[in-house]
Amino acid sequence: MSTSDEELDELLHNRGQSRIALGLERIQHALVERGNPCAEIPAIQVAGTNGKGSIAAFLHSTLQVAGIRSGLTISPHLVSWCERIQIDGEAINFETLRQRLEVLQPLRRRLQLSAFELIIMAALEHFADNAVELLILEVGLGGRLDATTAHPLRPLIGLGNIGIDHCEYLGDSLTAITCEKSAVITRGSLVVSANQEQVVRALLEKACEHERATLQWVQPLPPYWKLGIQGELQRENAAVAHALLQQLSRLGWTLDETTIRRGLAQAHWPGRLQHMQWHQRPLLVDGAHNALAAKRLAAERNHWRDGHLSRTWILGIQANKQGTDIVRYLVRSSDSCWIVPVPCLASWSRQSLSESCPELSQVLQEAEDAEVALQQLASAGSWPEPSPVLAGSLYLIGNLLGRGALQAE
Repeated sequence: MSTSDEELDELLHNRGQSRIALGLERIQHALVERGNPCAEIPAIQVAGTNGKGSIAAFLHSTLQVAGIRSGLTISPHLVSWCERIQIDGEAINFETLRQRLEVLQPLRRRLQLSAFELIIMAALEHFADNAVELLILEVGLGGRLDATTAHPLRPLIGLGNIGIDHCEYLGDSLTAITCEKSAVITRGSLVVSANQEQVVRALLEKACEHERATLQWVQPLPPYWKLGIQGELQRENAAVAHALLQQLSRLGWTLDETTIRRGLAQAHWPGRLQHMQWHQRPLLVDGAHNALAAKRLAAERNHWRDGHLSRTWILGIQANKQGTDIVRYLVRSSDSCWIVPVPCLASWSRQSLSESCPELSQVLQEAEDAEVALQQLASAGSWPEPSPVLAGSLYLIGNLLGRGALQAE
């Protein structure tokens, strides 16, 4: 972590407080005290287990092309807290964010605001001061008690795929998790959803009926649509964004298909099926960090020209994730796989995964760090072909990017 990010970390975190603190009461009080910044600016809120960051990126890119000044909040970031607050594709600079967080310190201490709540507060004030016309709010965790839900004007809701994740906060069933996420649906809103499992579909339909909201299901965009974010799975995320963009007429903007196509083609979202380099050696990087994302990445492999060939994996999986499922989805018996820790976070070990996946124990190896695994591969002589895949955690990818170990191609 850089010195500047350490400084922001100090301003964002209360000592002794859990890093995740769900609830709307604190941020609602804070918003009132700060004059309800952006209260009259409409927002597209994006929720879901997977894909919400990509949907938000597709939206933000297209609004730039259309000339609609938009503010974007994302979670998590890869390298810097500044990534979480963007206007027209440009992240807030360090000094501006530091100053905004300094101003919010008395409120932070008095209301015990979490880091995520502080970032949302800083974002809304930044957007209000910079004449933003439309907000894109990516939900951090869940939905019902997420700080983005405190924004009062959310007429458009986008939903990525919903699956099992963050069970310690949202519940350990698909029903419980869907109820938390569907709670973002507002009265009379338009909801656009990616394809969902049947139990999720039924719950979303019930929630929309209760709120008198309109629910629109989408199918993946066809292959001839060029997308700026790689992967077949992105066609579904882009379809959600496309439908939401078409519905901006509800808010007074009309976007033609040419504009939307240009925006989707220019979208960028690092760390998602991204070709990168480590010391000039090719590497495929993907942030798949839960079972649903791993299942989709495994399906993605079937579309690769070399997908049938044996692959080398470098996986860092947090201990609170479904490590067994992730490994079983991604790793084949003909593959090789290095298990590495996610920096500063409790992680699955090779031993624990070998015990839970005995059929794969022979292909699992362990390294004390992702770079150690990469060095081992490099020292073997020829670099593996096809390119190794680094996956399992955005925090792992962000750590490597932050210390300059990875470079975009």
